[in-house]
Amino acid sequence: MINKSNEFIRRILNFPAIRPSETVCFSSLVASLIQLGQTICEYKSRTFYTNKKNVRNSIRLIEDIIIVLKEIPNGVSRFANSSIVSLSEIHFIFQKFHFLLDDCSREDSRIWILAKSEDVSCQFQMLARAVAVALDVLPLKEMDVSVEGQEVVEFVRNQAVKLKFEVEMDDGRMQVNVLKILDQLEDGIVPESHDLKRVLDYLGIKRWSACNREVKFLDNEMLLEGNTEEKRDMGILSSLMGFMIYCRGTLFDVLDNGAGRQINGGSTNADQVIRFLNLDDFRCPITLEIMSDPVTIASGHTYDRASILKWFRAGNSTCPKTGERLTSIDLVPNFALKVLIKQYCSANGIPFVETGRRNRDAGRFVGSSSVANEQAMKLLASFLVGRLVAGTMEQQNKAAFEIRLLTKTSIFNRSCLVEAGVIPPLLNLVTSRNSSCQENAMATLLNLSKNSKCKSTIVGNGGLFLILDVLKGGLKMEARQHAAGTLFYLTSVEEYRKMMGENPEFIPSLLELLRNGTDRGKKNALVTIFGLLMRPENHWRVIAAGLVPLVVNLLKSFEREDLITDSLAVLTTLSERLDGAMAVLYAGALPIIVNVLSSCNSRASKEYCVSLLLALCINGGADAVPVLVKNSSLMGPLYSLLAEGNSKASKKASTLIRILHEYNEKTSSGLITPVFIEDQFINVW
Repeated sequence: MINKSNEFIRRILNFPAIRPSETVCFSSLVASLIQLGQTICEYKSRTFYTNKKNVRNSIRLIEDIIIVLKEIPNGVSRFANSSIVSLSEIHFIFQKFHFLLDDCSREDSRIWILAKSEDVSCQFQMLARAVAVALDVLPLKEMDVSVEGQEVVEFVRNQAVKLKFEVEMDDGRMQVNVLKILDQLEDGIVPESHDLKRVLDYLGIKRWSACNREVKFLDNEMLLEGNTEEKRDMGILSSLMGFMIYCRGTLFDVLDNGAGRQINGGSTNADQVIRFLNLDDFRCPITLEIMSDPVTIASGHTYDRASILKWFRAGNSTCPKTGERLTSIDLVPNFALKVLIKQYCSANGIPFVETGRRNRDAGRFVGSSSVANEQAMKLLASFLVGRLVAGTMEQQNKAAFEIRLLTKTSIFNRSCLVEAGVIPPLLNLVTSRNSSCQENAMATLLNLSKNSKCKSTIVGNGGLFLILDVLKGGLKMEARQHAAGTLFYLTSVEEYRKMMGENPEFIPSLLELLRNGTDRGKKNALVTIFGLLMRPENHWRVIAAGLVPLVVNLLKSFEREDLITDSLAVLTTLSERLDGAMAVLYAGALPIIVNVLSSCNSRASKEYCVSLLLALCINGGADAVPVLVKNSSLMGPLYSLLAEGNSKASKKASTLIRILHEYNEKTSSGLITPVFIEDQFINVW
């Protein structure tokens, strides 16, 4: 009777218990109560690092109640209605006990449960009092419970009233230690390692992966707290986050076996689940794009938030999929599906654009970060840079790995590390002959290159050509693809686009990665080439290097939509100039582009297809238009895009349809003679 599905998205120390149905069978309710109580009693075998006495007393209380429940005769029905009300209340309380014990035994929230010890002990106390009240109104005589059974119930009720649930002495002392350390961090004082270890040892956090689990929990809890109006716990969450990140970076010299799985964002069970999922399961029925913020409407169907809101704002009050008229247009976030989508995208190297990601990052920098968190980050940055400069190879690798994690999402972390002077030692590390060191250093530079100040520091320290060396001959393919990704962010600066374009090694090295790299490497190479094309002088260079036939050939084999979209973006940019359009036409791209337009689900890919075809018609008209006119499969997708209304793609589709119709009319009337590619010779350069 307890709703297990709620546990997946339930926030810690929130207890979404559900009262049993009023129509529930009496015997079924008693059986369910006994089963749920036995499940709660199984928590005796779990390890609790805080609230140990409170947990013991609670489980003992539940065990006594199970004894009472087993005394209730089977098949009682004379006073079933009044009995069901009382027993339903006990079931409701049992559910809350179950949630509370589950929270107290979690492996990833030990520091948070310690910090919330007062609230936790109050929850235990309130639930015990609620049990006492429920037992007091239980109609034992009407239920034919024996005299001995009634005496047991009275004894249990008295115990529930007398039990005192308080913050335990050891928990209280450790809370004080944590607060002292947070005060030191606020004042910019480096805490003693033995003080930090004392806290972690008390909580059973003895490995890097265990510490990182705490960090990930606090990070997610901060996100959830940021969505509340009060944001009551944001300060303490942020401070504890700084505390645990500092511990993770300074106390653990070795990454244990659980580290890699956590960094990749997956678990064994999750991997087994997503292996059987299909990408089409994650598409919005309206846009056919992968959903970034799935929400469920009253009909039970799920859509991406932006698309269903657009549907409702257009005056529609029906379900787009079924046509059912909706009684409400409220949207319920589908957190479970969102987690699955993120896990699937991560496992398959597909970019996941999270709604509000930039705002989330900015919020951390501006308002949500506590003083203790910020000071902890500054102290940690100084410590890690020191390890990069003067540590052993193992210490350098560990420091680079920590910095890689810290710079992945946080603008503030990047700023602290750059101010601490992290870039020069990282550039030294990319020349390392240790593959892990090189990969971690290169991945960190990729994260830092997103910051405008970091770009100039990287290039000013000779980083551009060190990154080129990794792109050409990195010890691992991951390092090479990180190098390409770093170059992409550097192409946002015109001066660096010029430097890369004029160097004879950059473009061929990107093409080699595009030819032989992993899917992620190919994507990074494509977007970097796209960045280089923002400088017109680089167009002829990439054409001369043989990019166009390579991309056209790869376009036939790509299955991932993001790679198809990026390939089309590159070809579209090239086709905006005459030499590029001719190169695309001579590579035999037209039928491939039409096929992609007809078969792909991605709106972005369709838009690029139409833009590309239009550019080829304008810049290579005599060679493109006659071929497209003869292609019978083209008009259907074009008219489908035309029906979308005001989008850029629909306007370009309209223009392309007009060009093809005009040509067809002139050909039919004999005013022009078709000219084909074979009939002409054009100097591409």
